[in-house]
Amino acid sequence: MKAVQLLAHGSPGQFQYCDVANPLPGPDEVIVRVKACGLNRLDLWVEEPGGLPMKVELPRIPGCEVAGEVELLGADVEQWRVGDRVAIQSNLFCGTCEYCLRGEESICLNSRLLGVDWDGGFAELVRVPARTLVTLLQGVSFEASAALSLAGSTAMHMLTDRVQVQEGDWVLVIGASSGVGSSAIQIAKALGARIITTGSTEQKREFGLSLGADHAVDSTSDKWPAEVRRITDKTGVNVVVEHVGGEVLEKVFTCLARGGKIVTCGATAGRKVSFEVWPFFVKQHQLIGSYSRNHADLSATLQWVAEGRLKPVIHQVFPLQGTSNAYEMLRGRGVLGKLIVRP
Repeated sequence: MKAVQLLAHGSPGQFQYCDVANPLPGPDEVIVRVKACGLNRLDLWVEEPGGLPMKVELPRIPGCEVAGEVELLGADVEQWRVGDRVAIQSNLFCGTCEYCLRGEESICLNSRLLGVDWDGGFAELVRVPARTLVTLLQGVSFEASAALSLAGSTAMHMLTDRVQVQEGDWVLVIGASSGVGSSAIQIAKALGARIITTGSTEQKREFGLSLGADHAVDSTSDKWPAEVRRITDKTGVNVVVEHVGGEVLEKVFTCLARGGKIVTCGATAGRKVSFEVWPFFVKQHQLIGSYSRNHADLSATLQWVAEGRLKPVIHQVFPLQGTSNAYEMLRGRGVLGKLIVRP
């Protein structure tokens, strides 16, 4: 099969478009013919030297947000048929640990990451455990799934599992143009929230407003947290959706209302932060970590897509041999929404 392999880390890394042996399914595994695969910030971390707090064995086929058709069944796979349209849950959970057994696959003790420590979807075929598949409902395209099955389900997990957004809440969504941000705006809006988002350019701020945000502030200004407080009549926001880390995470504490919550899932701008402990406990703030998604979150995300409540935002689609060009575009930070690779 044709595939794109990462041969050496770097910024940019060294990629190769080449022929590799077709994967074969083991027991309880399936082979999926990839129809579309989304490019994510996670893929940039895989590319970068030291980008992740784990060793990435090379060569590796990246690509974690996969949609396609079941091509081949391994032994003991009974719930799927060849030709079934599916999305793949990128956190490849074990299904047997204590957390998986209670439906919390996001904190599986034995999880693997598709495209990180398991060959991913920038290829014509991918091998995955059958339990990680979710049916693509009628009307959900492969491209829509590839745009939302990771970033969208991450936002769904943050806003409906790790916190529960109530109608009328003020929600601050960091980074309107990102995959998580563009999905979080839509999800929070559908839940009845009032949305403030951030963007580093006028185009990105307008993009956030077009998705349903009520206000968009300039993240390049040192005064954007004060602008958030002004918009909320100095009360602050009830929930912050944060996925950047570093200085941004430090600043959003000042945007919170009393009893407010920050839910965070990323560390692009830095893994270490400091904050004032006194206002944190006096105002009864909460800082909540959110990682990946549960199977129920991915199913809900695709259900929302089928119902038209959540829409993919696709910036551009690339052929498989153009994957390195997609990486270059994502590194340039001018993307609005998602980049998709289609073998």
